[in-house]
Amino acid sequence: MTINPPDPATPTPSPPTPSGILLIDKPLGPTSMDVCRRVRWRLVQGGAPKRVKVGHGGTLDPLATGLLVVLVGKCTRLCDQVMLGEKEYLTTIDLGAFSTTDDAEGERTPIAIDTPPSETEVRRVVSTFVGVIQQRPPAFSAMKVDGQRAYDLARAGNLVELPARPVTIHSIDVTAYAFPTLTLRVLCGKGTYIRSLARDIGIALNTGGYLTALRRTRTASFKIEDCRPLSALPEALTQSDLQAPP
Repeated sequence: MTINPPDPATPTPSPPTPSGILLIDKPLGPTSMDVCRRVRWRLVQGGAPKRVKVGHGGTLDPLATGLLVVLVGKCTRLCDQVMLGEKEYLTTIDLGAFSTTDDAEGERTPIAIDTPPSETEVRRVVSTFVGVIQQRPPAFSAMKVDGQRAYDLARAGNLVELPARPVTIHSIDVTAYAFPTLTLRVLCGKGTYIRSLARDIGIALNTGGYLTALRRTRTASFKIEDCRPLSALPEALTQSDLQAPP
């Protein structure tokens, strides 16, 4: 029996494109897109097409840690749906200074405080930020101004005061307070900047206010307990490493 060799003109079938969700506990340092690039590299090592789509369901700043919902393949279409979900954060605020970036990455300006606010006053002021509030995004943010990212303008020395817009904060719990350090648990909706919340709480207390730590613990039904550390991912990711959307 003669076996004909394969026709060299016949294209090699493309590897199947994986699709699903990966829950990552993002460490300090990398951006959210850095995490996506690392996940894409591992997917390609596992046989995925080089152009496999990888996105995320809500940005975490480099200095923030915690739950990052990474979306792969067809699940990248769920980005808006994931971002609409309620988010939970644990955050630590320094009331002794303001910062150009509203977090520990920027240049600090210490504020002299004669009498630190009492815990009763802190709790009263914090409660006024619950509900639909007008919030001004940080100058160092990804918001666009005339087609340019605000952080690009700020780094070039052109600090732009962005207009306030409505955001929803469902609840804020004071979990610890010993001036100047204030620790909060925040439940909020899409588009809320916890850095801005830190700044605005400081303004309302007549103190300073900037973010020193931020950890996202929940997005919609996704929880930090179900995450894998970025460092624990295998060198090659396949469909079996991804979970189906809820």
